[in-house]
Amino acid sequence: MELGRLEYLQALVTEFQVTDSTEAKEQVLANLANFAYDPSNYEYLRQLQVLDLFLDMLTEDKETLVEFAMGGLCNLCLDKTNKEYILEAGGVEPIINCLSSSNEETVVSAVTTLMFLTTPRSRAQTTALPVVECMLRFSLSANTRLSNLASIFLQDYCSPLQVEEARNLSKHTAVGIPLPKD
Repeated sequence: MELGRLEYLQALVTEFQVTDSTEAKEQVLANLANFAYDPSNYEYLRQLQVLDLFLDMLTEDKETLVEFAMGGLCNLCLDKTNKEYILEAGGVEPIINCLSSSNEETVVSAVTTLMFLTTPRSRAQTTALPVVECMLRFSLSANTRLSNLASIFLQDYCSPLQVEEARNLSKHTAVGIPLPKD
């Protein structure tokens, strides 16, 4: 049974690599993101380098590919080994870049993933000033999911000093990361 699971996941990865169809890539990536939800698949997904695949897809132009890759990383990063891999692979920066997506699901997954990736060692990067500024703006969003998530981020992952510094800086700037479309 377990060998069958690995073979199936390998077939998905291979299909993603060989197909020229964007639609097929989207479907495969969505399937891989769903499999990333199950901890019994973590080892297989690491073995098949799916974390790298997800990280690579964060810079794609096709928004659905970014959405599914971000969702997959969000599903994987609660695992300590996966979290360390994402941090060591330089995954925080492309995840932060996903905060500027116009796709609500991508942004929600990016915020959640940043929460999950925050450790004493990574905190300076996951709660950098531009991220805190972004979360302040998200906390004011009419989108309840986004505003609640951003508020939790600010309360649980940022110091009061960081939030105050971001508030003060925001008063002096007019340019920022746009809110996702509903």
